[in-house]
Amino acid sequence: MKPIWIVDDDASIRWVLEKALARENLATRSFASGREALAAFEDDTPQVLVSDIRMPGESGLDLLAAVKEKHPGLPVIVITAFSDLDSAVASFQGGAFEYLAKPFDIDKAVALIRRALEESLREASVEIAPTETPEILGQAPAMQEVFRAIGRLSQSNVTVLITGESGTGKELVARALHKHSPRAQQPFIALNTAAIPKDLLESELFGHERGAFTGAQAMRRGRFEQAENGTLFLDEIGDMPFDLQTRLLRVLSDGHFYRVGGHQPVKANVRVIAATHQNLEQRVRDGLFREDLYHRLNVIRLRLPSLRERREDIPILVRHFLVQSARQLGVEAKRLSEEAVRFLSGLELPGNVRQLENLCNWITVMAPGQTVEVKDLPRDLTQAQPVGLAIPGAGATVPMPAPSAGPLHGGMDGAGALPAMAAPLPSGTDGWIGLLELQAARMLSDGQVEVMDVLGKQFETALIRTALKHTHGRKNDAAIRLGIGRNTITRKIAELGIDGAKDE
Repeated sequence: MKPIWIVDDDASIRWVLEKALARENLATRSFASGREALAAFEDDTPQVLVSDIRMPGESGLDLLAAVKEKHPGLPVIVITAFSDLDSAVASFQGGAFEYLAKPFDIDKAVALIRRALEESLREASVEIAPTETPEILGQAPAMQEVFRAIGRLSQSNVTVLITGESGTGKELVARALHKHSPRAQQPFIALNTAAIPKDLLESELFGHERGAFTGAQAMRRGRFEQAENGTLFLDEIGDMPFDLQTRLLRVLSDGHFYRVGGHQPVKANVRVIAATHQNLEQRVRDGLFREDLYHRLNVIRLRLPSLRERREDIPILVRHFLVQSARQLGVEAKRLSEEAVRFLSGLELPGNVRQLENLCNWITVMAPGQTVEVKDLPRDLTQAQPVGLAIPGAGATVPMPAPSAGPLHGGMDGAGALPAMAAPLPSGTDGWIGLLELQAARMLSDGQVEVMDVLGKQFETALIRTALKHTHGRKNDAAIRLGIGRNTITRKIAELGIDGAKDE
């Protein structure tokens, strides 16, 4: 393994980092200026580069730019003043792995350098071969049923009703139905009926004649006319106003319509595909949706599964969205570690595929490094898991025992702290040790790896959160109560993403 290069005009900074890394058995090489480091690059390269920004002569940003031009995969950590926002932004724009704010905690600095080191060693470039991306991704049995349905409907002009939760990809399926239909060469027009005010929706659908209402200074063709001989996709059909439902029913049954303010019928040769996330049967019972329109639309129903029903598709969706996001931003695509993929596969993700896509966009912009770990994910995801022991990849938890009379008192707090104890819990299936053993057994039987690391982080998180609660967030007091050092608890709070800590 190559050494870690430290570039800083401050000898004391170089000395501190050298000694700290030597204790970790990591070789270093130091330079007092950017010019010296650039000269050294002629003959050698480091495993990781750590550089100050403000130095005489070549600045850290100049060094970063020169290094990234010739060695784009080399992790570079820049050191900057905490208040120097411009430098921090410029560092990330220049491709920095991460930055250290002065004054920095040496344990945190070492942990960050170690992480960059792992990234560098792992960078055995897993190039993603440019292949043609399918229009819809999915290997889960539920998605295979959708694909089969699209295939069966490929030679049909029949009306289709697509149902499913928000974000499952209903418009994508509607486009696929159109693409593989006899109308493929004709227009595909999409309209979200919930996104247009009621007063404008009629004109949007059917068009209007000149002078039909104030502001109608010219005749306008509606979506039905725009989709002539093609497909009209009506999204969120369940939100369509009741009186407009009558007009839509007339078009579907008679094959013609009138523009707003018009007196001449307009023929409509349009295939209608509708979609909704709502229970239309219930809306019919509630008098909010016409039963005859429901039956007219519900000729063929296609239900899209939620992401919870196709968890095995999450890894391929994540890879696709990360590549897509990186291509849009003109950067290298990031990768998720196996643990991060298992974690995402266990989330509920109520926003389904749309939420997963947005998450991948966030990861591309915000996550440090090319390989993304669980701790790099948005904090609202990593801290919003159900209280208990998570089962990565299975989307389930082993609930902690409820407090009862006897040795236990107190309860579970909202941060997931363990109950307060007046006496030690027994081992076996009735105590938390038994639950831990059960959890470990399940993870091992599932073939999961790094079980010690996963459960250890959850255990440390519970302990530190509980200690901080008892000390009202005072970090130093919590460290004393737990019997660990101040630097250690500071590092753990940062690594585990724990909120609520404060310095005395």
